[in-house]
Amino acid sequence: MADKKSGGLTVFVNKHIMPVAAKIGNFKPLIAVRDGIAMAIPLIIVGSLFMIINSFPAPGWSDWLAKTAVHGVSIAQILAKITNGSFGIMGLIAAFGIAWSYANQRKTDGVSAGIISASVFFILTPSIMSGDKVPVEGFPYTYLGSRGLFVAIIFGLITGWIFQWFINHNIQIKMPETVPPAVAKSFSALIPGAVVIAIAGCVYWLFTWAGWGNIHDVIMNILAKPLGALGDTLIGTLVSILLVSLFWFVGIHGGNVVNTAMSPIWLMQTDANRVLNQAGHLDLAHGGHIITQPFIDNFVYMGGGATIGLVLCIGYLVWRKRASKQSEVLAPLTIVPGLFNINEPTMFGLPVVMNLMLIIPFILAPMINAITTYIAMNLGLVPLCNGTVITWTMPPLISGFLATGSIAGSILQLINIVLDVLIYMPFMSALNKRQLMEENRAK
Repeated sequence: MADKKSGGLTVFVNKHIMPVAAKIGNFKPLIAVRDGIAMAIPLIIVGSLFMIINSFPAPGWSDWLAKTAVHGVSIAQILAKITNGSFGIMGLIAAFGIAWSYANQRKTDGVSAGIISASVFFILTPSIMSGDKVPVEGFPYTYLGSRGLFVAIIFGLITGWIFQWFINHNIQIKMPETVPPAVAKSFSALIPGAVVIAIAGCVYWLFTWAGWGNIHDVIMNILAKPLGALGDTLIGTLVSILLVSLFWFVGIHGGNVVNTAMSPIWLMQTDANRVLNQAGHLDLAHGGHIITQPFIDNFVYMGGGATIGLVLCIGYLVWRKRASKQSEVLAPLTIVPGLFNINEPTMFGLPVVMNLMLIIPFILAPMINAITTYIAMNLGLVPLCNGTVITWTMPPLISGFLATGSIAGSILQLINIVLDVLIYMPFMSALNKRQLMEENRAK
């Protein structure tokens, strides 16, 4: 009876849910946003490494860096400059990457589209004027970084779409075949580039003439507050976790679908914590955020999709010599990658995808991780994430310390892992028994 129900549900999922999930997963603007933000991740991680050095939680370390100078510039200032110059331009990089990805998907020149998008981003970003006799124009890191992500997303997509529309409709300047390809592409980009840049100039003029301020702040007020209410609350986080798990269950990379929409919020809150941490005021009273990108990556989704508890259960069954042949084969293929937050061997090898016996713990484990972490940070038992973005392959316990600057972060990760094991164990044991029965029948 159970098999009939499982089969019926599988047919329903394949017929009605999979096509919708596949369409969402292949939605070109969503892919472009994901790729554009991913392009900034290496710089964010590099900047985070230097921020860790600058604020390493060792007695007297920060004071020594501030007092030690190299030709009049303190080491702390140098490290802070490196952090700002990498971490602080994620909006600009995303603007390039989003237009680049969208244009590439439409079989046009992504590099040209990205360069035009970067120009649009600068046009729309308020500048700072200084100097008396010779005016000097500069741009604040405030808008080049996380605060500029919404403008980068919106106008990156607009730029990519307009660019590909002109090219695909052959509204471009064509050069003879003897002209080098790089030069020919530059001339092809002239007409769509002029149109997009003119539009950006009109938008800048409109906001200036109307006295609305700058478009970054306006969009932040319109979009960031409602989205922030979702991305900065426990309930909103639990909803996003549920959606990620359900997408993964039907074989769609849930993080690519759901977290793409949430990542700009989480990254902005991460950057806000970084600024507070550098100022020495990282707490809830000064506007610190509990839910950030490291909160999600390093405390909620340990093991990749919070499957670290599952792979440890498999390892335990093998160690106690109770595992099925299938689990014995899978153990080394899932445990080692799982410790580095790579879960594809578990998702598709065990599998977790379309496995009704594991859907409950697969949804429940990351939710429990989110709840325990939120409560611990809200009560002050564990420091807030300090703005450091840890590479997603960093193993738990190490990443918890680096993300919070405290051993309490590692202890919290350990508690979450134990809870994940307890959640997965009865379900994995039941699945293992079923596999053993099938193997015995096959003999």
